[in-house]
Amino acid sequence: MPRLFSVRVLLIAALIGAGSHGLSQTETPEAPPPEPEVVLEPPMTMARMAEIIQAIDPEASAAGNAIQFTLDDIPVIVIADPRANRMRAMVPIRSAEGLAADELMRLMQANFDSALDARYAVAQGRLWGVFIHPLSSLEKDQLLSAFIQTINVARTYGQTYSGGATVFGGGDSNGIYQELLKELQELGEEI
Repeated sequence: MPRLFSVRVLLIAALIGAGSHGLSQTETPEAPPPEPEVVLEPPMTMARMAEIIQAIDPEASAAGNAIQFTLDDIPVIVIADPRANRMRAMVPIRSAEGLAADELMRLMQANFDSALDARYAVAQGRLWGVFIHPLSSLEKDQLLSAFIQTINVARTYGQTYSGGATVFGGGDSNGIYQELLKELQELGEEI
């Protein structure tokens, strides 16, 4: 019974302590704040993605399951297949002809660490910056980040090979990327 006694002593001490800190018998403790309401985005669809892209570039053009647009003077192609639940954002970088083994090695290293969610890929004789994701679970901010990262792997090809979303150090790059993300978010605020 010593254990039961010590639990009772602790409970009594706690009650006495609570009473001495200003809680009277008629007061009730404050209710915890309500849980913030979680607002789920609707599933991404071709139509919703087209609306977001149109907010970014009103001159975007759609053909079948592809949408082409320009962001910061860089052409972006988005292809989606709702039946396969996949989407791909792509930026052409250069011809794949003449890519040396050391350059290909550097691209693979970047895919591991600095390209982030975007990737370097070779298809149809070209080097591309790509972002691939399941379509239905893609959120608007993820889509916007995909565009920024894909453009950044194209821009930084031959230099830092970076997707740009996370930059360490005291340079200016992170501020530039964050400003572009903020601009894109504001364009599609109502979508």
